[in-house]
Amino acid sequence: MNSDMITFTDVHKSFGNNHVLRGIDLEVAKGESMVIIGGSGTGKSVLIKSVLGLLKPEKGHIQVDGKDANLGDRDAFLARFGMLFQGGALFDSLTVWQNVAFRLMRGALKRPKEEARAIAVEKLRRVGLKEWVADMYPAELSGGMQKRVGLARAIAAEPEIIFFDEPTTGLDPIMAGVINELFREIVVEMGATAMTITHDMSSVRAIADKVAMIHDGKVRWTGPIADMDDSGDPYLDQFINARAEGPIEAVR
Repeated sequence: MNSDMITFTDVHKSFGNNHVLRGIDLEVAKGESMVIIGGSGTGKSVLIKSVLGLLKPEKGHIQVDGKDANLGDRDAFLARFGMLFQGGALFDSLTVWQNVAFRLMRGALKRPKEEARAIAVEKLRRVGLKEWVADMYPAELSGGMQKRVGLARAIAAEPEIIFFDEPTTGLDPIMAGVINELFREIVVEMGATAMTITHDMSSVRAIADKVAMIHDGKVRWTGPIADMDDSGDPYLDQFINARAEGPIEAVR
């Protein structure tokens, strides 16, 4: 029985002459929290978009739960995923509960309005927000509250797989720590498979079971979080210690 939820095999993706992914091989196990690190423009977001079918690799295969990610019923496939976007990406014109219940009021997951609101309120409670927040608008919330709403939306449909894109961007260190703990708690509680993109090493240490570093279009290193500091890989060592000197050239 295959224990991998997401498998990338020799995945290539280019944009014109810009070869972003140059043969990605990576396995993300069921129920695992995998964190993807690497410099800006190394293709971290491209990986997630390729799984969701928003981008199509020129070469290689992506499988989800043992099946080709680009085959079958798209609605049923996408219903398995939750996504917390960078910056929250909440809809300004919708109330908080409408944001959280957005997918529950459309398509294959459609629920009656009252039921969708009740689920939204319950998920808001799960991320530490009171019911009165449900009828507010995103612009009325702090950055930390917006992140919580984004997380509530990501888990509203009880997904098997959750993608987090830079989940602590824009938050102060204390609030980032609170959000990291909340992410970790909820992912473990749900038994979900999580894939996170982040530059924040404190987030990596707080939420990762395994880490994969992408450099020059390939997975440079992957392994358990406990092995990261003693990897012996000069690229990973330079990145996690934020050193200017090393094999990774800083763009000046």
